[in-house]
Amino acid sequence: MSGAGERAAAGPVGVVGLGLVGGSLARLLAARGVDVVATDVDARTRADARAVGLRVADDLAGLCAAGPDVVVLAVPLRAVRATAAELAPLLGDDVTVTDVGSVKGPVRAAVAAAGLGDRYVGAHPMAGTEHSGFAASDAGLLDGAPWAVTVAEPGAGAPGEPRRLAHVLRLVTGPLAGTAAVVTDDRHDEAAALVSHVPHVLATQLLNAVAGAPVRDLALGLAAGSFRDGTRVALTDPARTEAMVTENAAWVAPALRKAVRDLEVVIGALETNGSLHDVFHAADDVRELRAGGRARPSGPEELLPTGSGGTWTPALVDELVARCTAGAVVVGVDDDAVRVRGPR
Repeated sequence: MSGAGERAAAGPVGVVGLGLVGGSLARLLAARGVDVVATDVDARTRADARAVGLRVADDLAGLCAAGPDVVVLAVPLRAVRATAAELAPLLGDDVTVTDVGSVKGPVRAAVAAAGLGDRYVGAHPMAGTEHSGFAASDAGLLDGAPWAVTVAEPGAGAPGEPRRLAHVLRLVTGPLAGTAAVVTDDRHDEAAALVSHVPHVLATQLLNAVAGAPVRDLALGLAAGSFRDGTRVALTDPARTEAMVTENAAWVAPALRKAVRDLEVVIGALETNGSLHDVFHAADDVRELRAGGRARPSGPEELLPTGSGGTWTPALVDELVARCTAGAVVVGVDDDAVRVRGPR
C-alpha cells in the first residue's frame, strides 16, 4: 500500500474535534482523497473548517448520519468521557472508534464506560507543535508521522479487536503514510511519559525558574538556542499540558521522582566538587543512536501472514505487540500479510 491510489482507498472517516491534531488529520485525509466528515463543538471552528473545503457536520448526529467506518476522537482528554457517551447511541455496530490522545489507559476506560470498549483501538500520532486550534492545523503535521496504536492487555481484548486493529493500521499506514508501533495501553503510557509528558513538565519548570528570578528580564534578553529548544513545548496551552500529565500520573510521577534523584546527584557533586562524569555519560549509547539518526526502526521489511482469507487472529495481534514493544513498527497492511520493519 504505497501508491497514491492505494492511500486514497480508505472508507469514510469521521473526525470529532478540529483542534491542532484533529484539524491536521482531517486536512491530510481530505488531501489524500479520503471521504472525511468532521465536527467541532465550536461554531467558529466549524465555519473555519468549511472555509478551507472540509466537509463539516453541525453535531455528532450529523457526523454519524454520514456513515463513517471509523470515528476518530480528537477532543481534549477531559472531554473524551462525555463525547463518547453522547456518541455511543448514534454509532452503528460496525463502526470502529479510535482517538489521537496522548494517554491511552484513561481513554480506553472512558470509552468502555460509554459502552464502546468493544469497538475501540487506541491511537496516538507522535507529532505536534506548541500551537493549538484549527488555525494552527496543517496537513503536513501528520504526513508520514510515527503512530502508537494500542490494544488491550493480552486476553482482555474484545473478540472483534483484531479486525478493528487492522482497520486502524490500514488508515495509518495507507492514506496517512505513517508507521505504527502496536503496543498495549500501559506500555504506551509508560513510554509517552518518558519522551513527551516529563519533557513538558521539565520545560515548564525551566520557564518557571526564569519567571521567578530577579534577573528575569536580563535572562530573557540573553536567551538563545538552548533556552528556546528546552522550553518550546512549555509554550503549549498550559491547561492541555496539565490534563495530559494528570491523566498519566501513574507513569509521570515515578519518572519525575527519578529525575529529581538524578538532579540531587548533580547538586551534590557541584556542592562538593565531585565528579559529574557518570551523569553526563550515562546516556552515551542513546546519544549516539540519535546523533546517527538510528533511533527509528530501519532495515528490510518482513511479512507476517494473516490467517485464511486475510483474517486477523489474536495470535497475530500478540506477535505484533511483542515485535513492536521490542522496537519494530508496522509499515503497511496487505490483503494477506502485515509488513513490519525492525528488530525481531
